[in-house]
Amino acid sequence: MTTRILAIETSSAACSAALSVDGAVEERYALAPRQHAALILPMIESLLVEAGCSVGEVDAIAFGRGPGSFTGVRIAASIVQGVAFAAGLPVIPVSTLAALALGGMRESSGSRVMAALDARRDEVYWACYERSADDVLLLGDERVCTPAAAPPVAAGDWVAAGSGWAAYADVLMPRFGKQVVRVLPDIEPRAADVARIAIGEYQRGHLKKPEEAVPVYLRDNVADVKKV
Repeated sequence: MTTRILAIETSSAACSAALSVDGAVEERYALAPRQHAALILPMIESLLVEAGCSVGEVDAIAFGRGPGSFTGVRIAASIVQGVAFAAGLPVIPVSTLAALALGGMRESSGSRVMAALDARRDEVYWACYERSADDVLLLGDERVCTPAAAPPVAAGDWVAAGSGWAAYADVLMPRFGKQVVRVLPDIEPRAADVARIAIGEYQRGHLKKPEEAVPVYLRDNVADVKKV
Protein backbone atom coordinates (compact mmCIF):
# COMPACT_ATOMS: atom_id res chain seq x y z
CA MET A 1 0.00 0.00 0.00
CA THR A 2 1.39 3.38 -1.01
CA THR A 3 2.31 5.75 1.81
CA ARG A 4 2.17 9.48 1.09
CA ILE A 5 3.37 12.14 3.51
CA LEU A 6 3.02 15.83 2.72
CA ALA A 7 5.44 18.18 4.50
CA ILE A 8 5.92 21.92 4.78
CA GLU A 9 8.67 24.04 6.30
CA THR A 10 8.45 27.83 6.70
CA SER A 11 10.47 28.53 9.86
CA SER A 12 13.33 30.43 8.22
CA ALA A 13 13.96 32.69 5.23
CA ALA A 14 13.35 29.61 3.06
CA CYS A 15 9.91 28.27 2.17
CA SER A 16 9.42 24.69 1.01
CA ALA A 17 6.92 21.87 0.59
CA ALA A 18 7.63 18.22 -0.09
CA LEU A 19 5.73 15.04 -0.85
CA SER A 20 7.09 11.62 0.07
CA VAL A 21 5.60 8.69 -1.84
CA ASP A 22 6.92 5.41 -0.43
CA GLY A 23 10.11 7.21 0.59
CA ALA A 24 10.74 8.97 -2.74
CA VAL A 25 10.65 12.69 -2.00
CA GLU A 26 9.82 15.57 -4.35
CA GLU A 27 10.22 19.14 -3.14
CA ARG A 28 9.40 22.73 -4.02
CA TYR A 29 11.82 25.24 -2.48
CA ALA A 30 12.34 28.99 -2.58
CA LEU A 31 14.55 31.34 -0.60
CA ALA A 32 11.89 34.01 -0.28
CA PRO A 33 11.72 36.02 2.95
CA ARG A 34 8.27 37.37 3.83
CA GLN A 35 6.59 35.45 0.96
CA HIS A 36 5.81 32.21 2.77
CA ALA A 37 2.06 32.73 3.05
CA ALA A 38 1.78 33.43 -0.67
CA LEU A 39 4.03 30.58 -1.81
CA ILE A 40 3.29 27.58 0.36
CA LEU A 41 -0.21 26.65 -0.89
CA PRO A 42 0.77 26.80 -4.60
CA MET A 43 3.79 24.64 -3.76
CA ILE A 44 1.52 22.05 -2.13
CA GLU A 45 -0.90 22.10 -5.06
CA SER A 46 1.95 21.68 -7.56
CA LEU A 47 3.28 18.62 -5.73
CA LEU A 48 -0.13 16.97 -5.53
CA VAL A 49 -0.88 17.62 -9.20
CA GLU A 50 2.48 16.20 -10.24
CA ALA A 51 1.90 13.09 -8.12
CA GLY A 52 -1.63 12.70 -9.47
CA CYS A 53 -3.29 12.63 -6.07
CA SER A 54 -5.51 14.78 -3.91
CA VAL A 55 -4.81 15.92 -0.38
CA GLY A 56 -7.40 13.41 0.80
CA GLU A 57 -5.17 10.61 -0.48
CA VAL A 58 -2.28 11.73 1.70
CA ASP A 59 -1.70 9.66 4.85
CA ALA A 60 -0.35 12.45 7.08
CA ILE A 61 0.86 16.04 6.98
CA ALA A 62 4.22 16.88 8.57
CA PHE A 63 5.50 20.34 9.36
CA GLY A 64 8.50 22.12 10.78
CA ARG A 65 7.10 22.95 14.23
CA GLY A 66 9.96 25.24 15.23
CA PRO A 67 11.99 26.72 16.67
CA GLY A 68 12.47 29.51 14.16
CA SER A 69 10.84 32.69 12.98
CA PHE A 70 7.72 33.41 15.02
CA THR A 71 5.75 34.33 11.92
CA GLY A 72 7.08 31.47 9.82
CA VAL A 73 6.42 28.77 12.41
CA ARG A 74 2.93 30.14 13.01
CA ILE A 75 2.19 30.04 9.25
CA ALA A 76 3.17 26.38 9.07
CA ALA A 77 1.06 25.39 12.08
CA SER A 78 -1.97 27.34 10.83
CA ILE A 79 -1.86 25.89 7.33
CA VAL A 80 -1.37 22.34 8.57
CA GLN A 81 -4.23 22.67 11.04
CA GLY A 82 -6.56 23.96 8.33
CA VAL A 83 -5.64 21.36 5.70
CA ALA A 84 -5.60 18.47 8.18
CA PHE A 85 -8.99 19.41 9.67
CA ALA A 86 -10.55 19.70 6.22
CA ALA A 87 -9.14 16.41 4.97
CA GLY A 88 -9.40 14.47 8.24
CA LEU A 89 -5.67 13.76 8.37
CA PRO A 90 -3.23 13.25 11.24
CA VAL A 91 -0.24 15.56 11.61
CA ILE A 92 3.42 14.98 12.42
CA PRO A 93 5.33 17.83 14.08
CA VAL A 94 9.05 17.75 13.28
CA SER A 95 11.75 19.85 14.91
CA THR A 96 13.22 22.39 12.50
CA LEU A 97 16.60 21.86 14.17
CA ALA A 98 16.34 18.11 13.47
CA ALA A 99 15.51 18.84 9.82
CA LEU A 100 18.45 21.23 9.65
CA ALA A 101 20.73 18.57 11.14
CA LEU A 102 19.57 15.92 8.67
CA GLY A 103 20.23 18.33 5.81
CA GLY A 104 23.70 18.95 7.19
CA MET A 105 24.37 15.22 7.34
CA ARG A 106 23.29 14.72 3.74
CA GLU A 107 25.33 17.69 2.55
CA SER A 108 28.50 16.69 4.38
CA SER A 109 28.20 12.91 4.83
CA GLY A 110 28.95 13.61 8.49
CA SER A 111 27.26 11.72 11.30
CA ARG A 112 27.08 14.44 13.98
CA VAL A 113 25.80 17.98 13.63
CA MET A 114 25.73 21.06 15.83
CA ALA A 115 22.61 22.82 14.53
CA ALA A 116 22.33 26.54 15.24
CA LEU A 117 19.74 28.96 13.90
CA ASP A 118 20.05 32.71 14.42
CA ALA A 119 17.41 33.55 17.03
CA ARG A 120 18.17 37.31 16.94
CA ARG A 121 18.72 39.18 20.23
CA ASP A 122 22.30 37.80 20.23
CA GLU A 123 20.95 34.27 20.75
CA VAL A 124 20.80 30.99 18.85
CA TYR A 125 18.36 28.11 18.68
CA TRP A 126 20.73 25.25 19.43
CA ALA A 127 20.70 21.43 19.39
CA CYS A 128 23.10 18.59 18.61
CA TYR A 129 22.21 15.46 16.67
CA GLU A 130 23.81 12.26 15.46
CA ARG A 131 22.76 9.93 12.69
CA SER A 132 20.69 6.95 13.78
CA ALA A 133 19.94 4.60 10.87
CA ASP A 134 17.78 6.75 8.56
CA ASP A 135 16.84 9.13 11.36
CA VAL A 136 18.50 11.70 13.59
CA LEU A 137 18.91 11.34 17.35
CA LEU A 138 18.78 14.39 19.61
CA LEU A 139 21.73 14.60 22.01
CA GLY A 140 20.74 16.58 25.09
CA ASP A 141 17.98 19.09 24.48
CA GLU A 142 16.92 21.92 22.21
CA ARG A 143 17.43 25.37 23.69
CA VAL A 144 17.63 29.06 23.02
CA CYS A 145 20.79 30.59 24.45
CA THR A 146 23.61 33.01 23.79
CA PRO A 147 26.37 31.54 21.60
CA ALA A 148 28.70 31.72 24.59
CA ALA A 149 26.28 29.55 26.60
CA ALA A 150 25.97 26.75 24.03
CA PRO A 151 26.82 23.55 25.94
CA PRO A 152 30.01 21.54 25.29
CA VAL A 153 29.86 18.63 22.86
CA ALA A 154 31.47 15.20 22.93
CA ALA A 155 34.94 14.80 21.50
CA GLY A 156 35.24 13.91 17.81
CA ASP A 157 34.28 15.35 14.45
CA TRP A 158 31.24 17.59 14.08
CA VAL A 159 29.51 19.42 11.24
CA ALA A 160 28.33 22.96 12.04
CA ALA A 161 25.07 23.81 10.27
CA GLY A 162 22.74 26.77 10.15
CA SER A 163 22.49 30.54 10.18
CA GLY A 164 23.71 30.77 13.77
CA TRP A 165 27.17 29.81 12.55
CA ALA A 166 27.13 32.71 10.11
CA ALA A 167 25.81 35.27 12.59
CA TYR A 168 27.96 34.29 15.57
CA ALA A 169 31.06 32.66 14.10
CA ASP A 170 33.23 35.00 16.16
CA VAL A 171 31.93 33.37 19.35
CA LEU A 172 31.18 29.81 18.24
CA MET A 173 34.33 29.01 16.28
CA PRO A 174 36.80 29.77 19.11
CA ARG A 175 34.73 27.43 21.32
CA PHE A 176 34.07 24.57 18.91
CA GLY A 177 36.40 25.10 15.94
CA LYS A 178 38.82 22.30 16.84
CA GLN A 179 35.99 19.79 16.60
CA VAL A 180 34.31 21.25 13.51
CA VAL A 181 35.28 19.52 10.27
CA ARG A 182 32.87 21.44 8.05
CA VAL A 183 30.76 24.57 8.38
CA LEU A 184 27.49 24.92 6.46
CA PRO A 185 26.31 28.41 7.48
CA ASP A 186 23.91 28.88 4.56
CA ILE A 187 21.94 25.66 4.90
CA GLU A 188 18.27 26.05 5.87
CA PRO A 189 15.68 23.59 7.25
CA ARG A 190 13.89 22.03 4.29
CA ALA A 191 10.54 20.30 3.84
CA ALA A 192 12.24 17.33 2.15
CA ASP A 193 14.10 16.60 5.39
CA VAL A 194 10.95 17.19 7.44
CA ALA A 195 9.31 14.53 5.25
CA ARG A 196 12.23 12.10 5.67
CA ILE A 197 12.07 12.39 9.45
CA ALA A 198 8.28 12.12 9.37
CA ILE A 199 8.46 8.76 7.59
CA GLY A 200 9.97 7.18 10.69
CA GLU A 201 7.49 8.97 12.95
CA TYR A 202 4.61 7.70 10.83
CA GLN A 203 5.90 4.13 10.92
CA ARG A 204 6.19 4.35 14.72
CA GLY A 205 2.63 5.65 14.97
CA HIS A 206 3.66 9.03 16.37
CA LEU A 207 0.70 10.92 14.97
CA LYS A 208 -1.12 13.97 16.31
CA LYS A 209 -4.60 15.37 15.86
CA PRO A 210 -4.90 18.55 13.74
CA GLU A 211 -5.48 20.71 16.82
CA GLU A 212 -2.14 19.46 18.18
CA ALA A 213 -0.25 21.08 15.30
CA VAL A 214 1.16 23.82 17.50
CA PRO A 215 4.36 25.86 17.18
CA VAL A 216 7.38 25.32 19.40
CA TYR A 217 9.17 28.62 19.96
CA LEU A 218 11.55 27.71 22.86
CA ARG A 219 11.48 31.39 23.81
CA ASP A 220 8.64 32.46 26.11
CA ASN A 221 8.38 36.06 24.87
CA VAL A 222 8.09 35.91 21.10
CA ALA A 223 6.01 38.99 20.42
CA ASP A 224 8.87 41.15 19.21
CA VAL A 225 11.00 38.54 17.47
CA LYS A 226 12.09 39.85 14.09
CA LYS A 227 9.81 38.45 11.43
CA VAL A 228 10.99 36.48 8.38
